Amino acid sequence: MNCAIIMAAGKGSRMKVNKNKQFILIEGKPILAYTIEKFENSPLIDEIVVVAAEDEINFCMQEIVSKYGYTKVKNIVSGGTERQQSVLRGLKAAKKANIVLIHDGARPFVDNEIIEAGIKYADIYGGAACGVEPKDTIKLKSDSGFSEKTFDRSKLFCVQTPQCFKYDLILKAHLEAEKKEILATDDTMIFEMAGNKVYLYNGSYENIKITTPDDLYAAEILLNKK
Repeated sequence: MNCAIIMAAGKGSRMKVNKNKQFILIEGKPILAYTIEKFENSPLIDEIVVVAAEDEINFCMQEIVSKYGYTKVKNIVSGGTERQQSVLRGLKAAKKANIVLIHDGARPFVDNEIIEAGIKYADIYGGAACGVEPKDTIKLKSDSGFSEKTFDRSKLFCVQTPQCFKYDLILKAHLEAEKKEILATDDTMIFEMAGNKVYLYNGSYENIKITTPDDLYAAEILLNKK
């Protein structure tokens, strides 16, 4: 069974609005609804778990899941104080899964090709994440403000979501990280710290995460384009 775990518990302070950024409307519909819809419509996704802030669970159920008729959402669980804790709660709610796809709720332009590839590569390699090559030159900056090194852009990779894993492997990695009190910036780091390798495959430059007000303008353009 393939389960999508959609992370929607973050408040998104950089958006500078007085509500969860994932509930912001684009063309009259919440960002989170667009995201859930992509997994709802994928024939390879059997179940969806949404991780939301505790005080937003009812709103999420009534104004998104029920309103738009998303039948694959089997559970909405409350998030923790850190994203890592929220992911672990989502994993525990997806215990029947063989493959899990951990995805940002504010990343509504994921496509079916990315979802299908993630499932395929997670099944083959145990862990996989989509992403893109950076468009800009990346430099290492010293504490004094000077350039120390220029990286080979062809060997760099901007990781997106979904990040896809065999369930037993990513659950074990998260439990180990919790026990050792290790904090990581994303699930691929936790997976790698447990001794696993992550296969990187092509995502899309359109698979943006809506984080700042400028991203909202880009999202509206992408939505109208599609």
